[in-house]
Amino acid sequence: MYKLFSWIPNCVFWLVFGAILVVFHPLQVLAIRISQSAHTRVVNAMIWCLNHALWIVGNHITYHIDLDQLPTDTPYILVSNHQSMFDIPGIGWAFRQYNPKFIAKKSLGKGIPSISYNINHGGSTTVPLDNARLAVAAIEEFGKRMHTHRQMAVIFPEGARARDGVPYPFKTLGLAKLMREMPTATIIPVVLHRFWKFEQYRCKPVPFGTQMELHMLTPVNRNQGSDKEIIALVEQQMIAKLNELNATA
Repeated sequence: MYKLFSWIPNCVFWLVFGAILVVFHPLQVLAIRISQSAHTRVVNAMIWCLNHALWIVGNHITYHIDLDQLPTDTPYILVSNHQSMFDIPGIGWAFRQYNPKFIAKKSLGKGIPSISYNINHGGSTTVPLDNARLAVAAIEEFGKRMHTHRQMAVIFPEGARARDGVPYPFKTLGLAKLMREMPTATIIPVVLHRFWKFEQYRCKPVPFGTQMELHMLTPVNRNQGSDKEIIALVEQQMIAKLNELNATA
């Protein structure tokens, strides 16, 4: 009965979701011909619309972040767990003033209105999941670009969505390569909580009334150890935070 009830707002939500992507695609094409900053403003407006569309299915995102903790003279590597398709809009809005760029799977780079265009023209990159050599090369080139322009690179080291909220172990190669190419970057651990519920039934339907949370943990300075030690520390901190949040849910 609950799932049947959820389909009523779901029908409206998916119509609105699709309309947002269709409407913002030509707006992005127009904006990028004006300037990169114009394109960024259009993308941020799209992200705002996508996040607020969640209200249709009774969901919303609460942000627990303190941007004052971030230094202003370094590039950034944001490391997050991965739970749903809304991870990217959630992170994109929380850190919009840093214009974050994402490492996405190659399939997202084509065929999806607005999303594919933004990945291909907004500074993000795609990696093939079935070719480690090409994936590493793409991450290295992406890292060099992020370091040169002092930008924020976002990576999901789990490599796949944890659909039940239980995190997968880090696949450390991609993060290690990114850190090597961005030697002065500040590491920002981010924990997403309850985002997995959005796809609990693989969106058939989206459950009603989920309170999603985004938590920014204490940034990690690169002088706290070797890259390998920092990766282990970040993973431990994120798992500990997830366990704490799950225990109080």
